[in-house]
Amino acid sequence: MSKQKVSFVCTQCDHIVPKWLGCCPECKEWNTIEEQKQQVYAPAQHSRVLAMTALSAVITKPAVKMLSGIQEWDRVTGGGIMPGAFIMLTGDPGIGKSTLLLQIAHNLAKHHTVLYFSSEESLEQVKLRAQRLNCLSTELLFADQANLDEIILTSQEHKPAMVVIDSLQNCFISNTHLLPGSIGQLKEAAFKLMRLAKDNTIAVLLSGHITKDGAMAGPKTLEHMVDAVFYLQGEDRWQTRILRSVKNRFGTINELGFFEMQETGLQEVPHINEHLLQEVSYNPGSVLISYIEGTRPLILELQALTITTKFGMPQRVVSGIDHTQVVLIAAILEKYLQVKLSTQDIFFKVSGGFKIKGSSADLGIALALLSSFFQKPIPEKCIILGEISLTGQIKPINYINLHVKEAEKFSINHLIIAKNQKLDYTSCAVMRFSHVYELLTIFES
Repeated sequence: MSKQKVSFVCTQCDHIVPKWLGCCPECKEWNTIEEQKQQVYAPAQHSRVLAMTALSAVITKPAVKMLSGIQEWDRVTGGGIMPGAFIMLTGDPGIGKSTLLLQIAHNLAKHHTVLYFSSEESLEQVKLRAQRLNCLSTELLFADQANLDEIILTSQEHKPAMVVIDSLQNCFISNTHLLPGSIGQLKEAAFKLMRLAKDNTIAVLLSGHITKDGAMAGPKTLEHMVDAVFYLQGEDRWQTRILRSVKNRFGTINELGFFEMQETGLQEVPHINEHLLQEVSYNPGSVLISYIEGTRPLILELQALTITTKFGMPQRVVSGIDHTQVVLIAAILEKYLQVKLSTQDIFFKVSGGFKIKGSSADLGIALALLSSFFQKPIPEKCIILGEISLTGQIKPINYINLHVKEAEKFSINHLIIAKNQKLDYTSCAVMRFSHVYELLTIFES
């Protein structure tokens, strides 16, 4: 027995309201409320008691992850794709999602059966891309169908190692009134594909759209249903694509992979720090820090500009890092060093378009602000690592040896750290400080 239930749901935040409204009361977005009809099922009269078992009695088989040969992708996924994994790849339109999916599918098809379903493009369009990427092969099988029921039936018949669907929002389900891309459609489609992956041990790799705010399009429940969510993002200054892991049940989150868009597709950039260090200026207000994303240390440039304010209220313009973190460090410096940053406009950014968080950048922020205030540069090729407490104490950070090992690969010869920081052998000249008072000695010469 089932009956239909009518509800009104926001397509942006999944908030449910009793009637249609022009503006969602939760996310304040306009024209996002849609009417949804759902089937409400009554409990079956002849349900049976499920048999329970202990985990020790469950027979397991060792799972071997599927390597694509694209090292940046394999590392971000946690060492390859797990059989039966349900994965979502999302990103801006034109960022290169379809290109990356085709390259991954082509490489995996050399050793596994892979089915590629293109719901957005015809086979002729896909072939043109494959020719440009040199990804034409007889092992990789294609179909340009969007009917999800037919996709699932075909996958169950062929029993491939992986199914690629580009994209989920353009698939539709037969015998339903729901439109492709609607919340109800996406939920039902994701559930069916999840069961396809888990019941048949088939890895399912989807591409998905994002909203204008940069989040994965569709209800939040989609992120809970999939095993992994990867974002492909662009960098404005060079033609670089950043693959970021925001959820991964089979690996670490916040892992980064770097690619460069070329005529032959997305090419790996295994030594990203070389690119990052090419444009470092070593001018007053510029410092280098090392920041770990996932398992990879990145050498990033922090840039600060302080100037006497011309208005009653000083400006604080910050990008790439938490605004309050910069304001807090500025307050600590003014308290203990009597540096009048409260009368200064402060402009602060992380070079390269990266976004960082965490206290390991505290000392770098402090020295960038002081360097700009005194108009004296920090020594060239110097990495700054340390946390600053509210009392002005400089404290050690974690994984210091991993930071230093990466820095030494690129001829970094100076290191500024906390006085009690434990450090293995390094060829760098080390400067140790215990309190922000001592930082002024850097600028005395």
